Amino acid sequence: MINREPTKIMAHLWYGKDKIPVEAKYASRFSLSVRFLNGYETDQETTFRKLVFEKNDNQVEIGPCQFMPETDDDGYRGRLVFSRDVYDLNSLFFENKLEKLQAEFFHLPLILSHKDKINPSFKEYTANLTYDLNVYKNLFDTLDARYAGETEEIKKHVQAALIETEGRKFMKFLDQKLDEFENVIIDFSRKEHERHGYYFRRQLWSFLMCSPFMTRTNLKPRGYSGDSIMMKMIYNDKFEGDSTFGKLMHKHPIEHPAAQAVRNRRDLIAKILGELKARKLKGNGQKIKILSVACGPAFELQDVITSTEDCARFHFTLLDQDENALDEARNQIAGIEKKLGAEVEADYLNESVRTLLKTAELSKRWGNFDYIYSMGLFDYLTPPVAKAVMGKLYQILNIGGEMAIGNFHISNASRYYMEYWLDWVLYYRTEHDFIDLLRNAQSAKSKILFEDTGSQMFLHVTKSGK
Repeated sequence: MINREPTKIMAHLWYGKDKIPVEAKYASRFSLSVRFLNGYETDQETTFRKLVFEKNDNQVEIGPCQFMPETDDDGYRGRLVFSRDVYDLNSLFFENKLEKLQAEFFHLPLILSHKDKINPSFKEYTANLTYDLNVYKNLFDTLDARYAGETEEIKKHVQAALIETEGRKFMKFLDQKLDEFENVIIDFSRKEHERHGYYFRRQLWSFLMCSPFMTRTNLKPRGYSGDSIMMKMIYNDKFEGDSTFGKLMHKHPIEHPAAQAVRNRRDLIAKILGELKARKLKGNGQKIKILSVACGPAFELQDVITSTEDCARFHFTLLDQDENALDEARNQIAGIEKKLGAEVEADYLNESVRTLLKTAELSKRWGNFDYIYSMGLFDYLTPPVAKAVMGKLYQILNIGGEMAIGNFHISNASRYYMEYWLDWVLYYRTEHDFIDLLRNAQSAKSKILFEDTGSQMFLHVTKSGK
């Protein structure tokens, strides 16, 4: 978390050749509160040539800046705002980076020239699709406006009728356009996919932002794809959005094979853990120790812990690099405990792949486990990193224990939909690629499992001890 406590600095403002000492503090992302020192006073708007101060043993100059009179309770006489280059004070004070608000425009010529390298047939496809989406959006928005004055209940029913009639036709239209799309890009190289994906999203941005799901996958507010909110949207599998068009744009990718695979893998893990529970792997009152790697909000535990006996049978360790996801997992466990009236033994590790790989004796830090699973982590790991992580996890698996590690298969039918529309890029693998990640491990018995769509596979490993 970023500390937002007011940060004070001693600095000098330059007015012409005059050097005026001041005390300044963080006021907002783009302004400073300022107090003049050594008897200098002004109650008028004044433009200063620059503000100079020391930070981390370096001299920082920012400006020119405008003084705006405004007395606060602490005696600060006004605000300083920038009148030319606008600096992001969050970055400066809390992240030790000097960033200008206008920095994005530095790359503008390169971005504008991007279109010159786009395949003509792809341009034509994108232009036609943009026109078609505009037509559909205008039609749906016009219909929304016509029943806008009705009660909420009436609006709900009218919109549901539109979705199930013309809305479903629109979603079939999107299916057809995706089929055409695959034919246009079929011969592209990896670099061409990246270039054309960027161009495509710039052209369709206003339509993508109508969908809560597509908005989140593109903007990535937590800095990465596949965060717990995205997962929750997939699990909920509902029409969400502020308009009929927005709801349809939201629901279409959530009905696609990759999204169904995410729902299926949750069921698959719950089934495997249910079978493990039935086998009573541990005796003598010992709990079955389970590690979930990149656990996210751990929604699957709702399907695993269904009785007070389950609470007494399992010890979960939930690991994620995202503290927000771990908080959601804690809430998930708390909800289960409240529902069942029993305590669930669970540990929470705010750790990353980097920590995992750097830790020499992982079992001393995390312990050993009877079952380890990870549903989505390996989709984001390069082959060398994936192999190293797989080996580390196998080391902390008990003899007789099992692992189930998920990865999207190279044949994922939603691959280019995800990459071009959602800006959601994965590392895909074949069965051979996946098994090869643990090929040299001793006593490992491996097999590949697929969920029903065939988009996602799991490497199921048993550590035999022989």
